[in-house]
Amino acid sequence: MAAAALLVAALGTACGSGQSGAPDKGEKTKAGKGAEAGAPGALSAAEKAKALQQARVAAAKKWGLRKVPLAAPPAPKEKPAIETRDGFEVWNHEEDELPPVFTTVPTEDKVVFLTIDDGSEKDPEFLKMMQELKIPYTAFLSDYLVKDNYPYFKQMQAAGVTLNNHTLNHRYMPGLSYEQQREEICGQQDTIQKTFGKRPTLFRPPYGNYNDDTLKAAKSCGIKAVPLWNAEAFTNRMDYREWDRDLHPGDIILTHFRGKEDWKGTMPDMIRHVMKTVTDKGYAVARLEDYL
Repeated sequence: MAAAALLVAALGTACGSGQSGAPDKGEKTKAGKGAEAGAPGALSAAEKAKALQQARVAAAKKWGLRKVPLAAPPAPKEKPAIETRDGFEVWNHEEDELPPVFTTVPTEDKVVFLTIDDGSEKDPEFLKMMQELKIPYTAFLSDYLVKDNYPYFKQMQAAGVTLNNHTLNHRYMPGLSYEQQREEICGQQDTIQKTFGKRPTLFRPPYGNYNDDTLKAAKSCGIKAVPLWNAEAFTNRMDYREWDRDLHPGDIILTHFRGKEDWKGTMPDMIRHVMKTVTDKGYAVARLEDYL
């Protein structure tokens, strides 16, 4: 409780009372003098930092994390140049300047990025856990799984999560014609914009499979980049793409909206396993969009 009270005080001091309208000159002068004199109830920067850390410790304990997640560094002022990973090109990638396909963001920051696909499981405890732990993640949604509960994903979006494109129906894209692929991608672009108010710029093809037509269609629908993944998370293990079976700076981690019907555990169980792995290896989870 003490940590929570300190956090509220810290945020209140930083953000103000929340009332609309600017104070008059006299009020500004009084406020300025009070701040300079150390007004009662004001918290110093050190006290705010301490309160925030105490809140992080309390949240980690509440959700069963053995260690407090490491804090990500500030977002880079200059975004790294993203290029298609070697071996993931299509034959005319250079010619058409298609969206880059990548599994890792080039950075020296010891960060990884958590991404969650499809939208099948809609666990309210997961939303609460991620908000309280302040762990950033990016969602890639397929409408056929999401449409029965749009409000769940609106809550997610309200908490700062970016909702991106994973096609309307999660079909195997290389098996479709260009027009069929465009319907799947552009249709989901339109649906997300209509339902959530913002058109995505990121697209992940189902199963990670794509061809030349997929990237052409994605570009025509307004997609700027195609993040795949370098590791995949489950409730009891991590699978890795690289031979060393390890994490690297800038790696993208894939997981899914799944529960006990598919896993031996829940989404909070999966997050506990992911955060143990990530934190033990000295990594923080950063927001993917901050680096793109």
